Formats: sequence, structure tokens, C-alpha cells
Amino acid sequence: METTLREPAVAGSFYPRTASALEQELQRLVTISEERHQLLACIAPHAGYIYSGGVAGALYGHLELPRRVIVLGPNHTGVGARVAVSPHQKWRSPLGELMVDVELARLVVERFPDATFDENAHWREHSLEVQIPFLLARRRDIEFLPICLSHLGLDQCLDLARALAQMIGDLGEEIGLVASSDMSHYVEDRQARTLDQMAIDSVLERNPNSLYETVHREGITMCGVVPATVVIEAANRLGSSGAHLVAYATSGDVSGDRTAVVGYAGMCIHK
Repeated sequence: METTLREPAVAGSFYPRTASALEQELQRLVTISEERHQLLACIAPHAGYIYSGGVAGALYGHLELPRRVIVLGPNHTGVGARVAVSPHQKWRSPLGELMVDVELARLVVERFPDATFDENAHWREHSLEVQIPFLLARRRDIEFLPICLSHLGLDQCLDLARALAQMIGDLGEEIGLVASSDMSHYVEDRQARTLDQMAIDSVLERNPNSLYETVHREGITMCGVVPATVVIEAANRLGSSGAHLVAYATSGDVSGDRTAVVGYAGMCIHK
């Protein structure tokens, strides 16, 4: 495992570059809910904050975070290992450095044969990075483990979920799971909402097989279906008892253009 610092790739484009501007943005976006759930697992969007920040802020304001969180995101760049565990000790953000949970990183690589330390998959990937400000906004002493996933088969998703759940169970402490995913991409708004509801229904049923198969059968362009499938199965093995949709929107709600939108959902899976 290397001892490198991962620098921000999308600060100044997906979210503000300076600490003061980012703090102001988070204060606007993160609405603390009166009724909150301890994070077992969730699905959070990862677009530019102008579009998905309201949904992400509502979700994170609905959650109480444990000290340790595993964040799984899709590999948009096509670079690096299929199950790429961050080899870094820290990730830098405008709000400061976020410590990587190196113990969890080593355990994942030891326990899951397809997992490997890989810096390349994380170099320009945004899906994990954009979660960092929200995590820090809710808990400053948090440590996280970023894992970047290429497209995996259903059996591989379930195997990874079993390994993560077994590892968390063996450690005997609360460790949260975040799947980073947007929903439908670049379809008409009404169609996006119809398709996304199919995927959302599978998440609310806490059925990883149904989610994976529905997304592929219906051609739903949910980029993080693999991370979402993994965290649903892992959450079930860790004792989930329910799930709910916290917020949903499309880019058309911001831009006014309903002809080709991206969908965003914030979903919580709880004990």
C-alpha cells in the first residue's frame, strides 16, 4: 500500500474550489432533518452540486454518520482495476484532508480476491470525491474507504457484498456504506422519472437481484448500479429492516430543460 495523497480532481467544477465558498454551499444544501437514521447504507448522487446537491444535501441531513464509512462508486474513466481500493492515506479537499481507513483497505484486499490497491482508477474519478464535502459537513472526524468499481456481474456484486458484510460483522462496530450513483442519463424528463421509479422500487424492496436485473433489462442508465447492488446486499446481511426515498430530482428541475435530463435519488437503507 502506497503512502500518497490524493488531490482533488473536480474542485472548482463539480463543487466550489475554496473552503469558504464550499462551506457556504454546504450550509445551503444540507438540511438537518428532525428524524434521522444512523447510516447503515445509502445511495447518494454524484453530479455537480448545482444539479444534484439538493438531493445529496437532503440525504446527508437525514443521516447520522458513524466514524468509519466505506464509499463505493462507479468507474467513469475506464482506467484501472475492476475493484480498485484507494492506496492513499489521505484525500485532500477544500475543507481539509480526509483520512483513508487503511485498516479497512487492507482487509478488503485480503478478503476479496478481485480487490487490489490501484491509484489509477481514482486519479480523475469524480463519483467518490464529490461525497467528501458532505461527509465532512456531517462529521469532521470521519475516516473513509473509497472503492472504485468497474462493471461487475451480479454474482461478483453479491460476492463483494458478502465479503464486506462479513468484514464489518467481524470488526463488531458501526461502519456505514455509501453507494455513489446517478440515475437515468440524457432522456426526456418523463421517461427518466418512469425508468428511475422502477430502479427505486427495487431499492426500496431491498432486492439487489431485482435492481441489477431491472436496470439491465429496461436499459436504465443508472451508472452506479453495481455499487448500489453491493450495498443493498451487504446491508441486508447486516440486518437492514427498511428503506426509503429521501429525495428525488432531475437536472431539468434546475435547468428547465426537460428534453434530456439526468435523474438523482437519495435513498436510505436502515436497521
